[in-house]
Amino acid sequence: MLDFEVIENDPESWDAIVKSSLQYDFHHTAYFHKIDNPHSSRLLYFGSGKSFIALPVVIRPIEGSSFFDITSVYGYAGPIYRFENDAKKEELISFFRKIFQDFCASHHIVSVFSRLHPLISQLEILEGLGEIADLNQTVTIDLTIQPELQRSAYRKSLKSELNQLRRKDYLVTKATSREETDAFITIYYETMDRVQAAPEYYFSREYFYEFLNNPSFEASLLIAKDGDLVIAGAVFTHTESIMQYHLAGTAGDYSRDTPMKLILDEARLLGNSSKAESLHLGGGVGGSSEDSLFKFKSAFSKDFKQFSVWRYVVNEDVYAVLSEGKAKTNFFPLYRS
Repeated sequence: MLDFEVIENDPESWDAIVKSSLQYDFHHTAYFHKIDNPHSSRLLYFGSGKSFIALPVVIRPIEGSSFFDITSVYGYAGPIYRFENDAKKEELISFFRKIFQDFCASHHIVSVFSRLHPLISQLEILEGLGEIADLNQTVTIDLTIQPELQRSAYRKSLKSELNQLRRKDYLVTKATSREETDAFITIYYETMDRVQAAPEYYFSREYFYEFLNNPSFEASLLIAKDGDLVIAGAVFTHTESIMQYHLAGTAGDYSRDTPMKLILDEARLLGNSSKAESLHLGGGVGGSSEDSLFKFKSAFSKDFKQFSVWRYVVNEDVYAVLSEGKAKTNFFPLYRS
């Protein structure tokens, strides 16, 4: 007997399901759906026993109407799952598609949008529900191979740059004090100013403190130091099989040296000593060879993954009415453009 359950305001049950899936990331956890999110978050559970599909969603009211839409947290989300066998898999996917459509209808959902995870196979589950749009590429370092083989895949110029940085006696270590965390946060804000980041990237100081000590997943801050001075840092998250490069910054006086290269090199060594199978560096702005951020990350690996999004118009009539007068663009949902 397959069950459907909606989990809300129960972080322990939410995370227990997430952590029993075949593969998940910190974006799927209860904590990440709570922090910096003003809308209603729920985990939709479809299944029984050891076989299930779970979909974390953020439900938003559509202003000026009695309708809602579904979106995902910022980052890499989408469905997670575990299947006992192929027969159970087919049964569950069919159950998920039907019950999810029923849920959307009963909750007046007009459209669904979710950023999908490049490292988790999700397309088969979503087939037949709207469309999957491929966007850019992301970069992954394979942590299942020997460190020497990982380094052999580095761009030749990167190897030389790392050797030069090490000769400057910069030290990369885990932050262990509030003072080091504060120094990183200041550098992060400075970096956001330098790149003219959007307002949503200016997290509060409390956000960083809470993120690094949250109850749902492990997070660590690696910092680069010149003597006693913190000159760069990056937050990394750790789940069972995925290590993720999250928030980072470099002091302006040291930006030409790019000590972040040292931090990423040390991070993958840290990953090698964990259970993680992949260090996901993410993508760039456009994910092309001309994209400077993507070019920086791809110096570490040519193991590229596809980043895609899920777009599903549930109620086409209402969607059309809400979108009236909007210029046709690729923005989804169009009525929010």
